[in-house]
Amino acid sequence: MKKIIINKKHYGSIELAKTRNAYKIFISVIRAYKANEHISLRTIYTENELKSFESYKSGGFEYELRELDMYIELSKVLKFTSADAKKLKEQMEFVKDDAYVHLGISKSLVLFNKKQKSKAKKSYIFWDIENFSNISPMFSDIIEPLDIQDEDIYVSCNPDSLYLFKAEWEADLFDFGKTFNSFNFTKCGHGKNVADGVLLNNFKDLKAKDANIYVMTYDRELKELFKVACHESNNLYALERKILY
Repeated sequence: MKKIIINKKHYGSIELAKTRNAYKIFISVIRAYKANEHISLRTIYTENELKSFESYKSGGFEYELRELDMYIELSKVLKFTSADAKKLKEQMEFVKDDAYVHLGISKSLVLFNKKQKSKAKKSYIFWDIENFSNISPMFSDIIEPLDIQDEDIYVSCNPDSLYLFKAEWEADLFDFGKTFNSFNFTKCGHGKNVADGVLLNNFKDLKAKDANIYVMTYDRELKELFKVACHESNNLYALERKILY
């Protein structure tokens, strides 16, 4: 819990959202309140960010919805209106639900390395969980229908995201009788694209042939690197955006 203390007066406490921007948003609101400024969504988001919320984005506004819930709780404690936040939250949930109806994970997978698929003996998944963290559809759309075994699933994650979301991810995995240790899981170090690099190296080390390879990312560069490393006998599947973000 985070205490709310302004000018030595204790107003109460709230739970900070588990997002990278949560503390920044919290401080922005506290500073605005302390300065007796009008508090609105423009206190915590830029005009460009607010505009971007009008259309679906990868992850379905998962983090932003958490931040709005925190903002609404702050409004209750500090007694300012959060009608604009509640309206935005409803809008995000509508866009998210509408997009999900029209865009399942399996529907957005395309054969990436050839025009016609060849016969495959096994299937493997390479999954950067922090960039595609909605766990339930991964099982219901991909892992269970394709009967992919735990030992054939490679998962990676950078340390900051693991610190923030480990408990939530573990709870979601528990619903399917799994833990991180059920798979080939790697907690990565710090640095740009570290998790992506680990997955690519896992794939290279595997030296798979006559297999279906599922790369769970929208990152064009990573998909191209997998394509280069992929043996011609494999069917390489990758995610393709099917709606505008």
